[in-house]
Amino acid sequence: MDTTVTESVRAYIDTTGQRLRADGCEVKTEDWGGLPVLVGYRADFKLRWMATKLHLFTIAAPATSITASAIQAFTTSAFDYVLARKGQLRGLQSGVAVFPALVGTQIEPRALSWAQQKQQVRFAALARPVVVDASTGAAGAFRSTTTLGFVYSAHLRRKLDCYFPTA
Repeated sequence: MDTTVTESVRAYIDTTGQRLRADGCEVKTEDWGGLPVLVGYRADFKLRWMATKLHLFTIAAPATSITASAIQAFTTSAFDYVLARKGQLRGLQSGVAVFPALVGTQIEPRALSWAQQKQQVRFAALARPVVVDASTGAAGAFRSTTTLGFVYSAHLRRKLDCYFPTA
């Protein structure tokens, strides 16, 4: 096993945890089937969001190799996780968003392309997958404005830039 890769990935995830804490998030590490996963959470309410509360989760996990299928599967798992925690009452006055992030040093170009292409949507829930190359610090994610969930777009972009700055 290449300990340098493991150290750079762990260092990136630790730094992400520090960024989350500095932004007022609750942060913890959970065990997802033997994999240590960083989970950050915050909730924000704004009148300009049509008086809704947005529950934002950031979930970062180490990965040896990040493929398109790996980030897609991780995004699905993260969606299921956040909807089980805060999704019961989502709808008119409450929404859920998640940044599912895989952090590694071997990134498949299709994985990066998939993450940057669009946000994933479920009823009153959004996911903006993040692919991070820990060796360079480059973080790829969808950072544009969308029609669905447009009221949250600027907020989500700011949070992505704060937690996963582009290198």
